[in-house]
Amino acid sequence: MRTQLRRMGNSSGVIIPRPIMAQLGMEPGAELDLRLEDGRIVLTPAPPVRAGWAEAAKAIAEAGDDALVWDEFGNAEDAELTW
Repeated sequence: MRTQLRRMGNSSGVIIPRPIMAQLGMEPGAELDLRLEDGRIVLTPAPPVRAGWAEAAKAIAEAGDDALVWDEFGNAEDAELTW
């Protein structure tokens, strides 16, 4: 399938035909990741923000690797501070 670059302000854009969007399960306004591979422009559906964070946090907790790197910030000396 052929298409053309279209001027959009100072940039250019490509119209993605409806059948291709339907095959990808995408709607107008969907976020895409854009990258160059071997002289080609590759567009892929962007994963949802924070995708996989809950599973990663659970795995870290189960591994026992969730200890604080820094001690908690204490406020015991705050009364001694001069402002």
